[in-house]
Amino acid sequence: MLSSQEIAFFITLAQSKSLAAAARKLNVTPPSVSQRLQALEQKLNVKLVERGTRAISLTSEGELIFEEGRQVLQQIELLEEKVQQNKLALSGKLRIIAPVGYGTERIAPIAAQFQKEHPDLTIDLHLSDAPSWSQIDPPDIIIFIGQLKDSSLKRILLSENKRFLVASPTYLATADTIRTPHDLLQHQCIALNENDDDLTMWKFTHNATGEDVSVRITPSLTSNIGPVVKHWALAGYGIIQRSEWDIVEDLKTGRLVKLLPDYKLPNANIVALVSSTQEKRPAKVNRFIDRLKRSLSQRNDAH
Repeated sequence: MLSSQEIAFFITLAQSKSLAAAARKLNVTPPSVSQRLQALEQKLNVKLVERGTRAISLTSEGELIFEEGRQVLQQIELLEEKVQQNKLALSGKLRIIAPVGYGTERIAPIAAQFQKEHPDLTIDLHLSDAPSWSQIDPPDIIIFIGQLKDSSLKRILLSENKRFLVASPTYLATADTIRTPHDLLQHQCIALNENDDDLTMWKFTHNATGEDVSVRITPSLTSNIGPVVKHWALAGYGIIQRSEWDIVEDLKTGRLVKLLPDYKLPNANIVALVSSTQEKRPAKVNRFIDRLKRSLSQRNDAH
C-alpha cells in the first residue's frame, strides 16, 4: 500500500524537470531521489518514470499515480483541517476590522467573550469607518455595513439591516413638513462619509409604486464617524440616514422619529468579508463567524 509520504515524493518528482531538480526541492542528494524512485517502482512492480539524458517523463502508470495521488493528498489535507476545526482549543491571532459604532456596541462584546472561551487566542479589533484590505498585512475579517462595491473578497451575511431617514422631535418642531424626498432640499441634512460612498446622493424607493427617487442634498454637517452623525441628529441639528441596529432604541423612546414612511432606503446589511472559502479558512475565523451569526441573530430576535 502506498503511503502519503510516497505519494507526496512522487508528485514532487513528477513536477520536476529532472532528478536533480527534484533533489533540490526535497533538499536531498540526486542519488537519494534515484534510490527512492527505484524502491517505489519495485514496490509497485511497474516503471513510473522514463529517464532521459536531460529530462524525465512519466509512463502511463506514473501519470495515473500523479493525477490520482494529488486528489488523495488533497483529501488527506481536507480531513486534517476538519479535525483541526473541531478542536476546542483555538490559538494564534485573530485580526478584525469593524465600523466604529457597530464595532463598539456589537462586535467588541462578542470578541471579548470569544477570547475568554479560547484563552490561547489573541484578538486584535481595529475600529474604522473607512476599512481597507491590506495585501501586505491583511486582516482575517472585515465587518462591513452598507452597499458593497465590486470586490474579490468573499461576502458572508451576518445580519439583515434596514436604513431609515430620521430626525429628532426638536428639529421637526420648527421644520417644514417633509412629504417627498425632494422636500429634503429645503432642510438641514447631515451626511456620513463612509466606505467611499457618494455621501450627498440619497436614494429612495416608493413602497407602493417601486419608483426610484434620488436627491442630491447639500449637507450642513458631515462626519466620517457614525456616532458623531447620530449625536448631531439627537441634538436637533438636522436629518440623517441611519442603520436600524443603531437607532432602534431611539425610535422606541421617541428620541428620533422616522420620516417619509411611504419610501424606503437601500438596505445596509451587515456582512463579514474574508479572503477565502470556508474550507480554506483557519478554524479560528470560521468559528468566530459562526459565533457572530448566532449572537447577532439572537439580538435581532430580542428586538
